[in-house]
Amino acid sequence: MSTAPKRIGRRDPSRIELDWQDGTRTTYSTTQLRRLCPCARCIHELTGKPLLDPASVSEDITHSGTHLVGTYALSLTFSDGHNTGIFTWPMLRQNDPAAADS
Repeated sequence: MSTAPKRIGRRDPSRIELDWQDGTRTTYSTTQLRRLCPCARCIHELTGKPLLDPASVSEDITHSGTHLVGTYALSLTFSDGHNTGIFTWPMLRQNDPAAADS
């Protein structure tokens, strides 16, 4: 089980910063998070096949709300009205954009 971040930076509506217990910082643009959304409208529940066309997500999308989901995840409200994704801590660690760049 992954540990919750010790800080969630969400002042800038175009990004989210997660500071983890081990000192690692993960920064996502809101666009990256929207394209990563794991909800049933964006990912087929049975096959895992993406349903969301990444090109349909605007580069200037923002988030207007972030909410903790229990002690295991984060939920966001996006400026396109989407708000059903639950981003678990392990998912956010595993998909760190900086790790993909290295």
